[in-house]
This record gives sequence, C-alpha cells and structure tokens, in this order.
Amino acid sequence: MRFFALTCAALPLAFGLLAPAFPAAAAEKDVIVEQPDANASPKQHLDNLYAQLKRERDPDKASGIAEEIRLEWNNSGSATVNLLMQWADKAIEEKRNPAALDFLDQAIALKPDYAESWNRRATLNYAMGNYRKSMSDIEHVLDLEPRHFGALSGLATILNMSGNDQLTLKAWERFLEVYPANRAAQQQANTLSEKLAGSRT
Repeated sequence: MRFFALTCAALPLAFGLLAPAFPAAAAEKDVIVEQPDANASPKQHLDNLYAQLKRERDPDKASGIAEEIRLEWNNSGSATVNLLMQWADKAIEEKRNPAALDFLDQAIALKPDYAESWNRRATLNYAMGNYRKSMSDIEHVLDLEPRHFGALSGLATILNMSGNDQLTLKAWERFLEVYPANRAAQQQANTLSEKLAGSRT
C-alpha cells in the first residue's frame, strides 16, 4: 500500500493511495528525467524535480517525474525514521492500523519536519474514517511542503466529500500549479468549473 499517488482509477478512493512508491512507471516507459547534479543537495534535487514537473506537458513524462519525487519523499534522511515508515507500511498491509499509527506517531515525534510521515498518517486516518485528523495532518504536510501534490489531492478529496465545490476546485487548482499535466486532476477541475458555472446561470 502506497500513499497519495493520483491516478484516474484510484482517485475517488482514499486519495488514490495504491500507486507504487518506487519509479516503476519510469522504468517501464521511455521517460527521460534530467540527471541530478552530483553536487546538488537532496533539497536542490527535489526543487529541480518539481521545476521539471511544472514545465512538463506530456502526461507520461510527467508521471515519471512524479514517481521520482515520490521516491525522494520516501527518504527522511534518518535511518530510524525510514525504518519506522517501513514498519508502518507493513502494519498497514497487514491491517494492523493501531500499530501503524504508533509507528507514524514515533516517526513524527523524532522528525516533525519530515512531511511524508504526516502525509502517511493523513492517508491512514482517512482510510480509518478519521477525516478531521486526516485534514489536520494534511495541513501539516502543506505547511512543510506546499508543493506536495499527494497531500493536495487528499485535501481536494476530503473537501469534495464535504460538498464544498468552490474550495474543492481551489485545491485542484493548487494541485495543477504543481503538477499541470495530470489528466485526472484536469478532469476534476474541469468538471467542477462547469458545475459552478452552471450554478451561477
């Protein structure tokens, strides 16, 4: 089980959280991702990937870049936190949600500035029906990394459930500022725009 990846098929279900965390899509397709500068820090490398994602208009190539970004999200820079995240993943796969929450709580306590642990807990809270807790965790993710398109898709999903079309559209628009080539997000934004335009006439 992986988190906050956005695909057409998975979109309505818990932020589409079943996409692989590793860049399998990039390996299978002819996707060219710019090679990282050997001297670049992890943050600079991530910034470069986000810049590529924003420029890319081909959905398949953009998907490959998004997978590279997800791979970067999975590295906290701490061996202990990475291990806790792996344990949380395994617990989720085995449907041991209380244990998974405990591992994620520990990861957050050890490294509160690591956005992906908050993101992972937001996804788990959503899957457990704890929508307020999920929204709170999403806010933490976006405070730490406003470009986190996974958290933005989660935000849009929860807002859509509340029936607030205007706020949902704003969330998808924020998503598309980061990841403009994502077809599922384009479709969601277009549908909501048409719906809101129709309600004004």
